[in-house]
Amino acid sequence: MTDYGHDLLFGTFATPSAQGARQVVDLAVTADRAGLDLVTFQDHPYQPAFLDTWTLLSYVAARTENVRVSGNVLSLPLRPPAVLARAAASLDLLSGGRFELGLGAGAFWDGIEAMGGRRLNPGQGVEALREAITIIRDVWDTDTRGGVRLDGRYYQAAGAKRGPRPAHDIGVWVGAYKPKMLALTGAVADGWLPTIEYLPRGVDSLPDANARIDEAAEAAGRSPRDVRRLMNFMNVQFAPAGRGLLAGPPAQWVDQLTDLALTHGVTTFLIGGDDAGAIERYAAEVAPAVREAVARERGAATT
Repeated sequence: MTDYGHDLLFGTFATPSAQGARQVVDLAVTADRAGLDLVTFQDHPYQPAFLDTWTLLSYVAARTENVRVSGNVLSLPLRPPAVLARAAASLDLLSGGRFELGLGAGAFWDGIEAMGGRRLNPGQGVEALREAITIIRDVWDTDTRGGVRLDGRYYQAAGAKRGPRPAHDIGVWVGAYKPKMLALTGAVADGWLPTIEYLPRGVDSLPDANARIDEAAEAAGRSPRDVRRLMNFMNVQFAPAGRGLLAGPPAQWVDQLTDLALTHGVTTFLIGGDDAGAIERYAAEVAPAVREAVARERGAATT
């Protein structure tokens, strides 16, 4: 049994389609009213068919009451870290502490470069992300005197004013797949946010990935419990008979998510799709049952 000590969260993972702008917002409102914990949106600023994710996050936060919002994940090369830190803190304050920061090193470099971003190789992207997280956290740290200073290779801060302080401790969740990014996640991030369909061996990739994160956390003087394990599921469907991972009846979903929580320590489950009925069913029939099953098994293991 793997337990990183986090509460279970359930939410949605959506494409911010400009053509279906009203539907995207309505689905977020549905998730909020159904009692889910998170609504998240992909971020591809170079894609003209998509809404700007930051604008969408702000609009959704204003239209909802309880659900947390996050990019999944924000494209760092097109969002300067000091500015992003202030925007994140501002949205967190305006929403009453409902913003989390999903962050990625960058992908689709042709599009990034076309929009004015720097093209980086994978190793450079890892180091740029590390520098950015340092600046972001320093901007939020209003207890430290003096300005934010970092003379990095990719990002610099020359005395930037600190603040505002977010309404709560914003989690920095990193989208990571390869060894160096997994190591960075363990060393400095608050969460690991991959998509199950992009892991090379799906669920079978989780033991090795978790081990890399855990080892890097311990090497950095942290506990592996400092890093929440989240997961996106793009292709999901409620169906009368089981056909695979999150493709079947609610009871099968419950069994599969419970196993991911107990065996691999995943504590946040984000489902894709644009079916309001499926979101409501997920909130009503799956999330409470998974919480109950995980609590029961963990309780039994401690007695």
